[in-house]
Amino acid sequence: MTMQPKGLAFEASDETSLRDIAIRPLWRSIGRGLLMRCPKCGEGKLFAGFLRSVDSCAVCGEVMQHHRADDLPPYLTVFIVGHLVVALFMGVEEVTSLPLWAHLAIWVPATLLLSLALLRPLKGGTIGLQWALRMHGFGGSEPSHDH
Repeated sequence: MTMQPKGLAFEASDETSLRDIAIRPLWRSIGRGLLMRCPKCGEGKLFAGFLRSVDSCAVCGEVMQHHRADDLPPYLTVFIVGHLVVALFMGVEEVTSLPLWAHLAIWVPATLLLSLALLRPLKGGTIGLQWALRMHGFGGSEPSHDH
């Protein structure tokens, strides 16, 4: 009886063992993604446009087109920016009393700029996470779609 590690997104076949499969460090892969670099080599660019990822890494050739970084990056962006802006707003309101127009002039642009600044790195981090965990075609077994 062989024991499979719980939570891995792949299964070893008879020809391969878990030792034969390359280790993909989770935090390094996420970090490389946050830096908008290929999670495998850390050298190639991860994005061809603002949010459009490359089909494959120009340096190591790792295929990136099958990732599924759809909803997590915007969710994380809203979560982080919301907490930052509300906390800063409440802190400013505690020490000073600004008129409404001043709050609008500060917090609306701050929210937009923070959202635009975080969305791309968070998408890269999500791609790095999926690569490290072998999700969605990054070396794991894909579920069959046969009906």
